[in-house]
Amino acid sequence: MELQLALDLVNTEEAIKLVEEVKDYIDIIEIGTPVVKIEGLQAVKAVKEAFPQLQVLADMKTMDAAGYEVLKAAEHGADIVTILAVAEDESIKGAVAEAKKLGKKILIDLIAVKDIAKRAKEVDEMGVDYICVHTGYDLQAKGQNSFKDLETIKSVVKNAKTAIAGGIKLETLPEVLKSNPDLVIVGGGIANQDNKKAVAAKMQELIKQKTFA
Repeated sequence: MELQLALDLVNTEEAIKLVEEVKDYIDIIEIGTPVVKIEGLQAVKAVKEAFPQLQVLADMKTMDAAGYEVLKAAEHGADIVTILAVAEDESIKGAVAEAKKLGKKILIDLIAVKDIAKRAKEVDEMGVDYICVHTGYDLQAKGQNSFKDLETIKSVVKNAKTAIAGGIKLETLPEVLKSNPDLVIVGGGIANQDNKKAVAAKMQELIKQKTFA
């Protein structure tokens, strides 16, 4: 089980400073969609160069020209690239083919998918590496989360690793861990805390306890 830190509401300089605090307790750094849109793939490149020992995910949320976007993200140091599950099957297959060629990974984001069990099963058969249930900021604001959705996809996914994102905090992490995701994605639950290092360390401790239990 891995811990991913999602950096959405920062610039590159702030991202690097933040990761510096918690680098010993996270496995993957996510350069969030807002950062990619505002600063471009240079943000991915800068973070990968600053922390070569960590995996970097480019949260591209790709919908089209997927193989090309995977190629460009990889050229800028991304180890993992996100594609939306609502994209066309051909786009997802193209992303997977390009990623395999480059030795990179694809994370499929189920945000906005209505029948998550059906779509998770379909994309699992396309050879993606991770399938992620994700409650976005706008639904989090209404008090929603993805915890039940995780159990749903765990019951149908046979090949890919499962991931969960959206509103996970230290106090809700034990509930998330009950469903045994392979990847836990945390944003503000670390980034917005006063003592980021202590929170990340505690989260990693809980994950390790669960992994080796």
